[in-house]
Amino acid sequence: MSAPAEQQTVFVIDDDAALRDALASLFRSVGLHAKVFASAPEFLQVKLPDAPSCLVLDVRLPGLSGLDFQAELTKANIDIPIVFMTGHGDIPMTVRAMKAGAVEFLPKPFRDQEMLDAVQQGLERDRHRRKSAGDTARLKATFNTLTLREREIMGLVTAGLMNKQIAGELGVSEITVKVHRGNVMRKMGAKSLAELVRMADALGVRRRAWP
Repeated sequence: MSAPAEQQTVFVIDDDAALRDALASLFRSVGLHAKVFASAPEFLQVKLPDAPSCLVLDVRLPGLSGLDFQAELTKANIDIPIVFMTGHGDIPMTVRAMKAGAVEFLPKPFRDQEMLDAVQQGLERDRHRRKSAGDTARLKATFNTLTLREREIMGLVTAGLMNKQIAGELGVSEITVKVHRGNVMRKMGAKSLAELVRMADALGVRRRAWP
């Protein structure tokens, strides 16, 4: 379920006060919460909200450049979609930004709709990332309810082994394997083997290669 528009935040970093104010007004006009900063260090003082966010970042800033700041955010595991804007862009700069995951690279002056479209794309990307992270967290919590034997059997089942092969590998009866396998399917909420395989891949517990 998407967060209400008022919970979505657009951060703006630009040393031009007039542009900061104009962008803040633009975003607020479509119901988005906006916070503006004159420099990257100011932005780092703020705790990011637990809701979809997007960063509108000028390439040329006092001190650390926008592109270098993008790299610093990546190193710090701060995952926020970035829309770059610049009055001095060039192709190598654009390529570097996009390769590093930027949503868009807008040359100044840009149209309001171009900026709004780019920001909405960034917010949607962050919304999707948050949902995926939440789904994975719930999957891990469910996986943790399995016994050690059930986890082992889940790994073998999703590697493609038959019950008889798993029984031989673990030194247990085939009936025992069937019971554990049933428990795994029930606890994980998997309706099919294919679904269990997808879960194992997401968790990184699937034994892909087998001699």
